[in-house]
Amino acid sequence: MQYFVEKHSIVRQIWGKSDTILFIFAGAAAEFALNKAVDWLYFTGKLPSDPLGRLFSTVQYARRIVFAPLEGAHAAIDTMRQIHDAVEKKRGAQIPDWAYRDVLFMLIYYSIAAYELLERKLSEAEKAEVYDVFYRVGKRMGVNELPPTYAEWLPVRAAHLAADLEQSSFSIDLFQQYKKHLGAMRFRVLIEGQKLVVPDRVKELLHFSDFSLLTPVVPLYKISRLMKMDWLLKSILLPGEYKAQIEALDVE
Repeated sequence: MQYFVEKHSIVRQIWGKSDTILFIFAGAAAEFALNKAVDWLYFTGKLPSDPLGRLFSTVQYARRIVFAPLEGAHAAIDTMRQIHDAVEKKRGAQIPDWAYRDVLFMLIYYSIAAYELLERKLSEAEKAEVYDVFYRVGKRMGVNELPPTYAEWLPVRAAHLAADLEQSSFSIDLFQQYKKHLGAMRFRVLIEGQKLVVPDRVKELLHFSDFSLLTPVVPLYKISRLMKMDWLLKSILLPGEYKAQIEALDVE
């Protein structure tokens, strides 16, 4: 059976662990709040009203692509395209191509950053493999002007960071919604976690310091995983109502 992502791909390793996925979306949550197209998420109202629910909905689509046979992955991508088409039709405007590229670029960047934070440095070939998967997702969705290789993507990613991010009223409100739904303590953990993976441009716009309180915690967390105690930490730091969904993110 042919799969969209090969069974031994590094991408399956990245997207097969709950803690890596949570860091991917912690970083993306920070950067997405700054994106100049974030108003589209306010048009639907889904992200500000239920940011955690939106997270798990997005994760489900991403994992369907990563772990599904080729036809199933294509069906998931086509469904995402249809959902976005319906939103565009309802609003009477088109989501700009650069905004689609930005979302793909976030998934590429944070997949690499989260795995390297919690596991090990990736080789250039492995980074290229991560890029290729999301490049194929973008091409299937009809996103234009995607660089064909990881090496060619790097300067384009830097240009997008410089051109497509700003702190706006949407940014401020979205972080307020994160705090409202997570609670003050978990929100603080989110911020400290974001500092570990976001690029300098995002830190600058969000007025993040370079130091994270979680920096000394990460090595201890890695040890806790070896001792099978990481779920104790997750149960403390994550809302209880999402426990089952978080557990389901781990793929043997």
